[in-house]
Amino acid sequence: MSKNGAPRIDVPREAPARAPLVLASLIIVAAVANLNLSVANVALPAIGKAFDSSQTALNMVAVGYSLGLAASVLYLGAVGDRHGRKLLLVLGIALSIPACLLAAYAPNDTVLVLARILGGVSAGMAYPTTLALITALWAGPGRTKSIALWSALGGGISMLGPVIAGALLQHFYWGSVFLVTLPLAAVALVMALLFIPAHANESAEPVDNLGGILSVLLIAGLVLGINFAVVPNQGALAVGLVVVALAAGVAFIWRQRRAPNPLYDLHIAGRRTFWVAACAGIIVFGSMMGSAFISMQYLQNVLEYDAVEAGAAILPLVVMMVLVAPRSAKLVETHGARTTLLIGYLSLFLAFAWMLLFWDEDSSYWQIGLAYVFIGIGAGLAGTPASHSLTGSVPVRRAGMASGTADLQRDLGGAIMQSVMGVLLIAGYASAFSAAIAASPESKEVSDQVRSELTKSFASAGQVAQQHPEYAHQIVAAARQSFLHGDDWAYTVGLGAVALGALLIFFKYPHRDAERELLRRYYTEDSAASATSATSASERPTGPGA
Repeated sequence: MSKNGAPRIDVPREAPARAPLVLASLIIVAAVANLNLSVANVALPAIGKAFDSSQTALNMVAVGYSLGLAASVLYLGAVGDRHGRKLLLVLGIALSIPACLLAAYAPNDTVLVLARILGGVSAGMAYPTTLALITALWAGPGRTKSIALWSALGGGISMLGPVIAGALLQHFYWGSVFLVTLPLAAVALVMALLFIPAHANESAEPVDNLGGILSVLLIAGLVLGINFAVVPNQGALAVGLVVVALAAGVAFIWRQRRAPNPLYDLHIAGRRTFWVAACAGIIVFGSMMGSAFISMQYLQNVLEYDAVEAGAAILPLVVMMVLVAPRSAKLVETHGARTTLLIGYLSLFLAFAWMLLFWDEDSSYWQIGLAYVFIGIGAGLAGTPASHSLTGSVPVRRAGMASGTADLQRDLGGAIMQSVMGVLLIAGYASAFSAAIAASPESKEVSDQVRSELTKSFASAGQVAQQHPEYAHQIVAAARQSFLHGDDWAYTVGLGAVALGALLIFFKYPHRDAERELLRRYYTEDSAASATSATSASERPTGPGA
């Protein structure tokens, strides 16, 4: 309560005490999650050879971390809002250490997938809390700049994962890529304990645990259903998972409309600056992660880059994201989120069109690097306004909802786009290789078992080529052409998703002045609601007789 007896509404200051150290701590915590997210991609060919994995298993290794993070992030964001964001952040960083060790020493690809999911859950505890704390501790232009740095450095560090992993794979075994974040995790843990405030505008509302469980089932069922959709003899499982996701989705919406303390406030989620920004971010980050997932395999399988070269090839994306994202904050302030998002989407559209037209079996590096430049510019421009619009559309007490949604942009978007693009890669590869076998004069000599191995994955076809050296050249050539056929399917879907996202922003997101007026109105509504809630709480009877 204030001195005159009016309820006090907590409003973030322009910046917290020791702001640079606090922000650096939050960015390093986010870096642990981002690096763990991306290090697997460049190691996929090596993992495939080590375990003779199917393309589906490799997809799950790549998507498992995003799955664990996306499925848990809404629930854990609400837990942090209620029980302490710093506590959840510290627990998440601590849990990431055994998750990394389990992944590094996994005896098979099944255990590796489970370790990746566990790592994702640990990130679900720590990563959303970083943005929630920025929302709670900063206000005004200071918040926009902090989000821009968080987005740029977080995304840039994520894309450094393949570079570091590639260098490790030159000298060590595939599991070494999962150990790279351990020193950084130790630094993040110490900095979090020393510099991050213990409390920052946490909510007093109880957590909607039923809503949290339903959100986990919804997201996990959806992502797993997509991944198993094209797995032979797993159609019933895929349908069952989708049914679980649909049922959980209906139940989740029903619960959120009736819960006195909803996990996900659908009234706030219905605000134009919130839901359009959420959809826009899902497409932006999903496209970036999906293209990285496919392209790392393309560089190694088709162009025969070694692990270091493949990891280093993505550096233009990292550089452009880091350079562009801080400038996107200024663009948001001067021209609004809509214009900034659309410019970013245009760059992403050019990237996917370029990959479809110019990435083939003989592409030179300038053709590769230019596509990554376009992706880096697009993600750098679009990432800041997408996150900024979310955090600006919610009250500070609901910061976990905004940060959870911002993380869903990256992780649900990444999980869905990697899954969809991976499924299309599998289907396109298998279809093209089956056609190549049928057209071969020796097709009748190919047994069903060998045919299954050839169409399972590029790595599996490589194993068959080693077993049959007299046909090795034909097998590898057919595998490369089949992979290119599959990745064209994947990039076409990425191009379509970006085009749909741009249309959504163009027609539904408000122009700068209308956006600012909406954000002012939302702030007024939320302040009034907080004041009413505080008044009701102060008038509630207390003591033994209450």
